[in-house]
Amino acid sequence: MAVQHIARRYAQRRLISRATRSIPWLGMAFVALALVSTVRRKGLLHGVLDSAFNALPVVGGMKNVAEVVRGRDFFPDRRRRT
Repeated sequence: MAVQHIARRYAQRRLISRATRSIPWLGMAFVALALVSTVRRKGLLHGVLDSAFNALPVVGGMKNVAEVVRGRDFFPDRRRRT
């Protein structure tokens, strides 16, 4: 019984170790997808600026609060051609 317990704890540690090594890659993939989505909605310049401001911890939070208070984005979505 003790051997099974030790083996299970060993396997759990290895699994957690592998998962923590993959977290930065998953975070980078999420950021890349968010950047692509923002650039498609806002255009190249406005999309990159909006993503850059959101990536900065304090500045991004202040920008988001100001946008909520204002009721509109600092970098509006580009107009759709119909």
